[in-house]
Amino acid sequence: MKKLIAMILACATLLMVGAGCGAQNADDSSKATADEGAKKTKVSFVLDWTPNTNHTGLYVAQEKGYFADAGLKVEIVQPPEDGAEMLVGSGKAQFGVSFQDSMLPAVAGAGKMPIEAVAALIQHNTSGIISLKGKGMDSPKGLEGKKYATWDLPIEKATLKQVVEKDGGDFDKVELIPSTVTDEVSALESGTVDAIWIFYGWAGVATETAGLETDYFAFKDIDPVFDYYTPVVIGNSDWMKENPDAAKAFLSALKKGYEYAVEDPDGAADILLKYAPELDGELVRASQKYLSKEYKSDVERWGYMDPERWNAFYNWINENSLFDEVIPENTGFTNDYLPQ
Repeated sequence: MKKLIAMILACATLLMVGAGCGAQNADDSSKATADEGAKKTKVSFVLDWTPNTNHTGLYVAQEKGYFADAGLKVEIVQPPEDGAEMLVGSGKAQFGVSFQDSMLPAVAGAGKMPIEAVAALIQHNTSGIISLKGKGMDSPKGLEGKKYATWDLPIEKATLKQVVEKDGGDFDKVELIPSTVTDEVSALESGTVDAIWIFYGWAGVATETAGLETDYFAFKDIDPVFDYYTPVVIGNSDWMKENPDAAKAFLSALKKGYEYAVEDPDGAADILLKYAPELDGELVRASQKYLSKEYKSDVERWGYMDPERWNAFYNWINENSLFDEVIPENTGFTNDYLPQ
């Protein structure tokens, strides 16, 4: 009996020791995971709008672990009402999405902030004017006597004026209707407005998937000066100067995400829909196929911004006195952090 009791006590001791070792190993594992997470550089990325196919490469990089492999912990956040520029410029986010035209007040003049464009998400400006097919607005002159939905912005109206007049039209005859259209199909079908400024990769494709026949012309096809960069990734200049390796690692991982979207638009669409299941699947897939040809388009180096094209648009703004100060050349962008 004494031997049996001794054996039972010995086994109990071994079980307790084993349990203690197991708990210790679990604690060590948790600590290692926490330490590994603590070593990653935290980066906040602020969108310009709700998730869409302009952002797909970002979500691919997150889903595929490209950011994690680069030693980064990336948080994707929605923009405040005053846009991504404020969050990035204040240092509350390191990167975000903006546009060469709308970011101007943040990179020049009295409101200048420490931000600059660091990568082009799409190589060419896909924006232009859409209207119902057969209504005579397949070229800018056709906007005479028609209702155009305007945001009432100086650069917007100057752009429209230039393309209408270049096509031999009279801009004063265009009826400007202040409106922020969120459903282009309904707006055109109802006749609320006749013409809308859109980005074809989303809104234009949406009219196709809805079976709506339209006419469309792109601004860049009327005047090359409007082939500016939209959208772009912006970064906080101060943070990038202090953390150049992290900035380059971020853009390298992002590049992998967009190149995946170029090679596998269907797979990329699946990933975007996983993160934004509220989106229309048919529209996402169709838009993804369209943009897969636009992310890199005719350049070998993803994200590259041509200084000549960048400067041409800001010089046009200077020539038309659309900003309160003269914008120096090479303002607001850099290719220095892009992967080769």
